Amino acid sequence: MRPAPFDYVRPASAAEAVWALAGAHTAGREARVLAGGQSLVPLLNRRAVRPDLIVDLGRVPALSGIRAGRRGIRIGALTPHATVERSTDTELHRRLPVLPEAAALIGQLPVRVRGTVGGSLAHADPAAEWCLLAVLLSAELTLLGPDGRRVVGADAFLRGRHRTALRPAEILVEVGFPAAEPAAALVEYAAQPGRIPEVAAAAALVLDADGRIGSARLALAGPLERPMRIPAAEALLIGVRPGRESFAAAAAKAARITGASGDLGTLAAVLLRRALAESAARAAVLAPVRRERMELVPV
Repeated sequence: MRPAPFDYVRPASAAEAVWALAGAHTAGREARVLAGGQSLVPLLNRRAVRPDLIVDLGRVPALSGIRAGRRGIRIGALTPHATVERSTDTELHRRLPVLPEAAALIGQLPVRVRGTVGGSLAHADPAAEWCLLAVLLSAELTLLGPDGRRVVGADAFLRGRHRTALRPAEILVEVGFPAAEPAAALVEYAAQPGRIPEVAAAAALVLDADGRIGSARLALAGPLERPMRIPAAEALLIGVRPGRESFAAAAAKAARITGASGDLGTLAAVLLRRALAESAARAAVLAPVRRERMELVPV
């Protein structure tokens, strides 16, 4: 099946893209933004969506790239997954190695080459790796619209299954990860390699000098309307030594709180335990030098 007819524009700047979207909205026409096309094009071909206008961001190079600085790691919305996966940026790998690791899990290679970080976040699939990490790591999303820029936290941006805080004439221009979490880990289960996972879990632990957990982040995606952090499960981990029993208790509580049940609930608990164990192993390696490094890493 072919897409329904639509008008097409390919702006040269983010401002031009916003102008085109605002014009369509004012005229009562539906407009869609095309980034890498890995989510939108299949919907167009099935005529699941029938926009009047497609705004293609492919010629806006300012929206691509990975930047490390005092505000953390910033990734342009048009940056392909494969660019993050293959990045040799030492600051990216030192502060947030989970980002290139997660990028490598997304789809098959053609999807990672064409698909973009911003496109995945704007599509807001509840099991998508970028959505899960954005929630886990308290990402900040920069949006550009007719009234200028605004920054929205990931938890507020992701409102539900394929629903975001984007307004009709806004585009996502950048996602920022302000905090260094070198021990963060993500694990997932998919029925087939390259498919969107049924369940994914992520954790980021920091160990104190005595080996106890000083801070904990824990998030789940897949069997929910959107990825969620689980503060009540995180609280169970603070001040305890990492281990099978503490991880099992936190994972079980997280699964209950999120409402994951049946086979998906069992799978969620298993993946949460695995994410915690992997993060703890990384944190144990980092613990002897973490105090020194934290003075060097702006967070």
